[in-house]
Amino acid sequence: MPLKKLTLRPGVNRENTRYTSEGGWYDCDKIRFRQGTPEKIGGWVQISTNRFLGVCRSLINWVTLGNLDLVGLGTNLKYYIERGARYYDITPIRSTTAAGDVTFAAANGSSTITVTDTANGAGVGDFVTFSGAADLGGLVTALILNAEYQIVSIIDADNYTITVTVTANASDTGNGGASTVGEYQLGVGPEIEEVLSGWGTGRWGFGTWGLGAPNVEALRIWNHANFGEDLLFGPRGGAVYYWDASSTVTTRGVAITGLVGAADAPVAQNNLLVSDVSRFVLCLGVNPIGSAAIDPMLVRWSDQENFLDWAPTATNQSGDLRLSSGTKIVTAQQTRQEVLVWTDASLYSLQYLGPPFVWGAQSVGENISIAGPNAVASANNVTYWMGKDKFYMYDGRTQTLRCDLRQFIFQNSDDALTINHAQLDQVFASTVEAFNEIWWFYCSSVSTVPNRYVVFNYAENSWYYGTMERTAWLDSTTRGNPIATYQNRIVNQEIGVDDASDAIIAPIAAYVSSAQFDIDDGHNMSFIWRILPDITFRGSTAASPKALMTLLPLKNSGSGYTDPASVGGDSFGEVIRTASVPVEQFTGQINTRVRGRQMAIRIESDELGTTWQLGAPRIDIRQDGRR
Repeated sequence: MPLKKLTLRPGVNRENTRYTSEGGWYDCDKIRFRQGTPEKIGGWVQISTNRFLGVCRSLINWVTLGNLDLVGLGTNLKYYIERGARYYDITPIRSTTAAGDVTFAAANGSSTITVTDTANGAGVGDFVTFSGAADLGGLVTALILNAEYQIVSIIDADNYTITVTVTANASDTGNGGASTVGEYQLGVGPEIEEVLSGWGTGRWGFGTWGLGAPNVEALRIWNHANFGEDLLFGPRGGAVYYWDASSTVTTRGVAITGLVGAADAPVAQNNLLVSDVSRFVLCLGVNPIGSAAIDPMLVRWSDQENFLDWAPTATNQSGDLRLSSGTKIVTAQQTRQEVLVWTDASLYSLQYLGPPFVWGAQSVGENISIAGPNAVASANNVTYWMGKDKFYMYDGRTQTLRCDLRQFIFQNSDDALTINHAQLDQVFASTVEAFNEIWWFYCSSVSTVPNRYVVFNYAENSWYYGTMERTAWLDSTTRGNPIATYQNRIVNQEIGVDDASDAIIAPIAAYVSSAQFDIDDGHNMSFIWRILPDITFRGSTAASPKALMTLLPLKNSGSGYTDPASVGGDSFGEVIRTASVPVEQFTGQINTRVRGRQMAIRIESDELGTTWQLGAPRIDIRQDGRR
């Protein structure tokens, strides 16, 4: 029989069986589709060996009028500004004590120090910086005490412990003197969302005395937006803070409620953005004027061009409105012509109307869901988001996004593959505009860290997926490539072909596997004795990059793969580039001996310096009987 060219549909389809998906691809990791064919994704490189504290779930990138390229990143422990590959802590201060309010007590032979500060309001993991302390008399000196510490344990409302870098001796009997000042940063948040109950859960004083209270402690997510070159930011459920770009990157953010000119500014909010239209600051899920408690369906906005004035008057445009469908606002996003607002049941469009109403809300989607506050991304004037059991898009009307991986993601019987429904708040989305992609990262059921991703290529209307641990992602135009965070670092994505996230560079394992194909619907067995590869290693840095091609035979579509070696066959071979100019040359033929009623083909690589794009390989296939 003549050679058969394998030209398969772009994208991976797991909505049906491997046999029903004939003519397409069925399994993959760390590949994408471009011009209809699969290729390995780009590599990543850490921006520096510096590390931040906590798990980052929020990124923002902007350039100041002074041409400083900055990244704001919020972790469960702190808020930083990255500049020049260094992380500067601008976490706001919650409270500062008077001199002498803080005292210390050391125990001989221990590095644990007990700190006394009446009604300090701190929790385990919070950060406090001491200044003005004196020596305790022995090894615990003023130089050691006057530093930043993370609180190790809470003894009661007035006492907690820290761990210092030395072991106290018998002479450490002092209390630090009468001039010690304690500066408490905003309380830290949890790394994951979890149900807590019983004594010691939540912050001090939360719940019924002696019992605690069952509660869901919300994942710490920071909201942030640029007001010109300045930054407005705050943790979900917390106040709004301001960072002035004309100050240094070591200057901490300050609450807008304490700034001169502030009028009825929010003290608690769940979402924050700055509108492109006339520059209003909007808080969504926010406290009403006169109350400190959040109304989860309330939207408030500041006066035009003034983030300090939130008190509606006849001479300004401050105001509010309350949405009606749903129980809480989940997130919001500025698009080209409107502000989209998602509740847990509906999608609203906010549009600027001008005085006297200023902003108006219109329902544009009912009975929808959204996975979490970071599950939305927009590209080419279309907004995409992950729901709790499917995907959606909005291009002027709300509609379900056809997905070839819906069951694979939301209803997979394999816990290592299906989504962790208890950690939907960790879902986050971003674009990779260079390749016309929307990426969603999520936790698998066996993980509490986002370790899997799914991609929608909106130019080719195709889907694919893979494994990768990331906690935040931003498609940065000023940096020239996407940036992402994981394991206390920022990495530049789509750079190189390897994993350079640490000092030791590692290869990136990538593969793609087809659905089953056969001759005449499997009426006859097939025999394949050679493969003629069609592949390019363009972009590889290795001298002789290579990929492995494997044929996977089956006796029938439900039999499972047959090992050709057990029946005297050979199913795989390496394709190695031997030259790149004037014409790229590589292994011209792979000799095989594979027999089966159905077949699948797999292409993979796990070598340093290797990247590839598959073309249209050909197989020499003939009929080989019916049994």
